[in-house]
Amino acid sequence: MLPLSTIFKNSLKSDRNSQRKLYEAYYGYALKVAFRYIPQYDDARMVANDAFVKAFRSLHQFELTDHETVLELRFLGWLKRIVINTAIDELRKSNRAITEYPIEIDSSDLPFSTDQADSRLMYKELICYLKELPPAYSKVFNLYVIDGYSHAEIASMLNISVGTSKSNLFRAKEILQKKVADFFETKKI
Repeated sequence: MLPLSTIFKNSLKSDRNSQRKLYEAYYGYALKVAFRYIPQYDDARMVANDAFVKAFRSLHQFELTDHETVLELRFLGWLKRIVINTAIDELRKSNRAITEYPIEIDSSDLPFSTDQADSRLMYKELICYLKELPPAYSKVFNLYVIDGYSHAEIASMLNISVGTSKSNLFRAKEILQKKVADFFETKKI
């Protein structure tokens, strides 16, 4: 297989074969990011595809490097931002609010190295709690905690004030802390 830097350089020249290789290699990643914002599968696929179209159109703005690992990490961050912005644009365009916090529960993605049932159960409960957050809170929580955006960036993306972003995050954390505390309280023997 060609080095990633060569694939990028060929993609910049509108080489469809190289663009297809990039698309196939990173489509799953883009779709996973889109799912965090768009709960319907077909709509999330559309967002991921639209994001790739935007990425290929603006690939000339992407800063190439010869170090393959750095190049891939930069591209993933760049693509992630495009997917998130495309998802938010789609939500605005269709006037939809996020009603769920869609995260797939896959035991291979569990962050715990232990096989203890309590850890797995707590992880699943936490995912359910995230899905129950009000839409405004879940958007800010997702952007800030999961995707690492600043409050200023979130405010700009969602057309809200920085104070509203901070308040929504605070309230989301408050709700989650209460639910987690209740979970452990019910587990006491």
